[in-house]
Amino acid sequence: KLYFDPARTRAAIVTCGGLCPGLNNVIRSVTRELRRSYGVPGVVGIRGGYRGLDPARGRAPIELSEELVEDIHNEGGTMLGTSRGPVDMKIAVDFLMAQRIDLLFTVGGDGTQRGGLALFEEARRRGYALAVVGIPKTIDNDVRYVSRTFGYGTAVAEAVRVIESAHTEARCVEHGVSLVKLMGRHAGFIAAAATVASAD
Repeated sequence: KLYFDPARTRAAIVTCGGLCPGLNNVIRSVTRELRRSYGVPGVVGIRGGYRGLDPARGRAPIELSEELVEDIHNEGGTMLGTSRGPVDMKIAVDFLMAQRIDLLFTVGGDGTQRGGLALFEEARRRGYALAVVGIPKTIDNDVRYVSRTFGYGTAVAEAVRVIESAHTEARCVEHGVSLVKLMGRHAGFIAAAATVASAD
């Protein structure tokens, strides 16, 4: 059962936080699924992360057609742009209401998903029917209740490649030692997985 009538639904996609592999793939897949499988006529991209939900700070959203997203999965980064930092929830919900957005897809890590929850709660407080769909994206793989986030697999693969190169450097000189520093914020999943994958 669908809450929104697809023929009258407007959806928006926003990418927030740091870059990671797969962002354009997500934008492309969500756009195509909404348009092809559900028949949603209006899919827009919010540019510049949550900043794009504030007309005074962000750029105008763009219409996401199938033609526009057709080849973006071959490019790195996010075609929508991204930013870090908060947005005034009242201004953001005003903007979503003015744009008649029913569904908001938030692509990002834990901070982005907390922001999505705050947007939902502000919309609910006003009696505005806004569905927020969180798509977990972080190379750190540290979004609670999610076993694997977008970008994590590529981060581990790249870490293994660097570790293997460092190992080659170290073994080619007498008493060679290499040090590889990996990201992971508080989690350490990249370091753990890369260590297991290159256990030597």
